[in-house]
Amino acid sequence: MDRRDFGRLGIGAMVAALAARGGMALAAPSPVDPLAYVAPELQPSARELMNSRGTSDWTRAGLMKMRASGGQPVAPRLPDVPVAEFKVPVGQGQPDVTVFVINARPGARRPGILHTHGGGYILGSAASEIAYEQALARELDCVIVTVEYRLAPETTYVGSVEDNYAGLRWMHGQADRFGIDPARIVVMGESAGGGHAARLAITARDRKEVPLAAQILVYPMLDDRTGSTVELPPFIGAVLWTPAANRLGWESFLGMAPGGPDVPAAGVPARVADLSGLPPAFIGVGGVDLFVREDLDYARRLTEAGVPTELVLSPGGYHAFDRIAPDTEISRRFTKAKLNALRKAFGQPVVE
Repeated sequence: MDRRDFGRLGIGAMVAALAARGGMALAAPSPVDPLAYVAPELQPSARELMNSRGTSDWTRAGLMKMRASGGQPVAPRLPDVPVAEFKVPVGQGQPDVTVFVINARPGARRPGILHTHGGGYILGSAASEIAYEQALARELDCVIVTVEYRLAPETTYVGSVEDNYAGLRWMHGQADRFGIDPARIVVMGESAGGGHAARLAITARDRKEVPLAAQILVYPMLDDRTGSTVELPPFIGAVLWTPAANRLGWESFLGMAPGGPDVPAAGVPARVADLSGLPPAFIGVGGVDLFVREDLDYARRLTEAGVPTELVLSPGGYHAFDRIAPDTEISRRFTKAKLNALRKAFGQPVVE
């Protein structure tokens, strides 16, 4: 499997829903040309996204219209990598959550990934990412469990955090059944899924039920203050996921306006005061991604808390560039770094 295939398979809900549906993806016009700050090899794809711009409607009504306009394209599943679907009890009077187990091999003892999908906390699904995860599981000879957590605004962080933790705890408890080494389980996600993975690492640390080998945070959505009370230069967050989109995502996820002093740390990894004792981290982000500042700051705080942290900053990379333009050299380097971070967590040889 070529590394670029990881970008082609399962582009993801946010990429497909925003980029392919007539431009709910661009910030308001600015005297600054955002393209001037995008890596040259990414400029054609960024220009295509910008040329598809339409009227942004980052409101609850706009979100419902976006969802109703139809599901994102879903890559066909790979026939040689098994997938099984299960219902997992969440408890506390909450409904069971669906999980998909990918590439299980009973009797083996292979590493495992608990994956949480992206979509700004308001879009996306685990089911739409299965082909991507099948390719990843085959490449790394691992088992992946992905959680169909409840989306906002219908469910705030209180519900989705418990959905994901229930999936993690169940995965650990069923390790022998699926051929998973319980000492080599990592959490991983992209964008809002990266935020969920970061929150999951914190919850696992605090509850002391499931040990984690690593947290792999791919341009994670970590801080509600970005785009609300924290402003960034206009060329950052100009392509695909914008400050307006971020405000809606966080307001929906938190059940309250983002950025204020009363926002609970329980829903926002960047607001958690103590980051010590967390598993080793990988954080990767592009230089013009809306999340670049919060991701750099989170990497700094993890490092200062004594958590081994690898940071990959791709100059000129916009949000999800590796999934939109996988054939570019910048995307290949980014994907290679991510895969090698997983290999290191699994105790596998890295690929030079």
